[in-house]
Amino acid sequence: MQDFNNRVAVITGGASGVGRSLAFALGRRGAKIVVGDVDKAAMEQVLADLGAENIEAVVEFCDVTSLDSLTSLADKAESAFKKIDLVFANAGIGAGESGAMWDYSEKDWQWCLNVNLWGVINSIRAFMPRLIERNEEAHFVVTGSGNGALLVYPDQPIYTASKAAVHAITENLHYQVQAAESPVKVSALFPGPHVVDTGLFNSGRVRPQELKKEVEGNESGISSVEDMKKMCAEFGIELQTTHPDEVAEMAIAGLEKDAFWLLATTPETDGKIRARADMILNRDTPVPNMVGA
Repeated sequence: MQDFNNRVAVITGGASGVGRSLAFALGRRGAKIVVGDVDKAAMEQVLADLGAENIEAVVEFCDVTSLDSLTSLADKAESAFKKIDLVFANAGIGAGESGAMWDYSEKDWQWCLNVNLWGVINSIRAFMPRLIERNEEAHFVVTGSGNGALLVYPDQPIYTASKAAVHAITENLHYQVQAAESPVKVSALFPGPHVVDTGLFNSGRVRPQELKKEVEGNESGISSVEDMKKMCAEFGIELQTTHPDEVAEMAIAGLEKDAFWLLATTPETDGKIRARADMILNRDTPVPNMVGA
């Protein structure tokens, strides 16, 4: 997709983080923006900020764990702008887990899988039939994570499991759209190459009341990138970070080439991916330094 002018982009989780950066990056290129989110304060802010730049936008409450909510978002996008050209299934949360997974409550698993996994499934069900039926150039982008899709970090099993499943779904969707000979393209977006400075570590602010924690003691203790930096500094490690705006620009550059992999890595990460592949091919028993940690 070479030209984003007058394109209509729907972005779930679009009021903050990578989603917000995508909204501005696309809006500045002439796209019309539809943001879906559950964080009402962030929604009000992004609507005001987009308006201040004269970016045409609609901001709606959208809970990606609900197919009805996503269907309503799709309806409102088409009502406002008569079409949908790009969909970013971007909403996601960090479970904040730590410790042994057998001590996690069912609600910890439900919350993360409901948002990260079912949010993508529901987005596919709400938007893909419309894109396929329209039969014109369009793009469906899923925000995944190298943690789960490419590597396994042992201290985040719920999040890792959700993102492993999300990537399997994304790649299968890509193959099925290809087989259908549709003009719709599918891409997998991996924010990076470093830890992205977003509110992911403070996801508890939007955790629904009915899924509040039952078991104490499995919180990571990290509520922001700054917390993570401080923890790393205690071990003499300087944490490198990536701004969400950089992720948005990387994603758009890939979309302009109709790329499937919207992925920026470092030589260190590439080495870990190769080492993991070698571990599998050599049938080596996994240890943390082989899987990404």
